[in-house]
Parts: sequence; C-alpha cells; structure tokens
Amino acid sequence: MIQKLKIFLQESRQELKRVNWPTKKETVKYTLFVIGLSLIVAAFLGLLDFIFARILSNIIS
Repeated sequence: MIQKLKIFLQESRQELKRVNWPTKKETVKYTLFVIGLSLIVAAFLGLLDFIFARILSNIIS
C-alpha cells in the first residue's frame, strides 16, 4: 500500500513538471476576463428577470 502511494506521488510530481503554467500576466488577464464576462451575464439575466417580472405583474393585475 505504501509502495503504491509512493509511486503515485512520484508520477504526480513528474507530471506536474510537464505542466505549462500560465504567467502572472496571463493569469491576471484571464481572471479579469472571467470577472467581466460574469458581470455581463449577471446584468443580462437581471434585465431579463426585471422584464419578465413586469410582464407577469401586468398580466396578474
């Protein structure tokens, strides 16, 4: 059992050395993109919610 864990950790370490990690600049750029896109989607869904709520309130009243 311990031998299998040891092999797993060695292989995981080797695999992590092959990973192409993003630079700090790329990470910041992608993070800002995700935040911006999330805000756009949230605004769009909020607008749809507002419109449908108004339509529904007009139908019920």
